[in-house]
Amino acid sequence: GLWGFSAPKRAFEKRKKERAEELERHLPEMLEVLSLGLRSGLSFDRSLDVYLDHFDTLLSRSLASARQQWALGLARRDDALRSVAETYDSALFSRAIESVIRSLRYGSSLAEGLEATAREARASYRAFKQEQVAKAPVKMMVPTGTLMLPAMLILVLGPMLLELVGGF
Repeated sequence: GLWGFSAPKRAFEKRKKERAEELERHLPEMLEVLSLGLRSGLSFDRSLDVYLDHFDTLLSRSLASARQQWALGLARRDDALRSVAETYDSALFSRAIESVIRSLRYGSSLAEGLEATAREARASYRAFKQEQVAKAPVKMMVPTGTLMLPAMLILVLGPMLLELVGGF
């Protein structure tokens, strides 16, 4: 009963973790596409449309929903972008969104900031993956110890035990 009671919370936490991992994987490419669009002379909205048209990820679907909200006048661009950032548990993404909002509001250059954030996101994702790879051998010790070690002991000690039993 306790396991079943805690199942929805565990499923929610697992989905939240998967969503954060997917964001970390796709955030650098989104920022790169936006910065390339801005460098080529497109507006922020058009650069975002280019990303939304060519990528089908959870992040792009969330941003497409926000884009539709501010295009239809249901929400301001700032509020729609902040609501997308709140749905993901990522400080880097929130910082990137705030940088975008600030740059659009005050008219400062956005492309350099997005490129720097993309480099930071890529380095963060690389460090996360390296950490996962480093943890793999430790996680494999339990199955190895419980499944392979007894079989190896039987294989090595089996003939000796047979000889001892046969000698009596």
